[in-house]
Amino acid sequence: MNEIIFIVEESAEGGFEAKALGHSIFTEADTIEELKQNIREAIHCHFEVNAPTIVRLHYIKEEVFAA
Repeated sequence: MNEIIFIVEESAEGGFEAKALGHSIFTEADTIEELKQNIREAIHCHFEVNAPTIVRLHYIKEEVFAA
């Protein structure tokens, strides 16, 4: 495996949450830089061998406003 994709969303409590597509990997952090470091650590914990070398982040932002 060469690449892994994470969906990143803002947390309701503040900060950010990330979930890997197709894998049971979930992490959170207060800042994007902390989140990236937590994702790296989670990947190394999850994969004993053949860890992905590329991480792709898909940011999702939901906005609600009155019409």
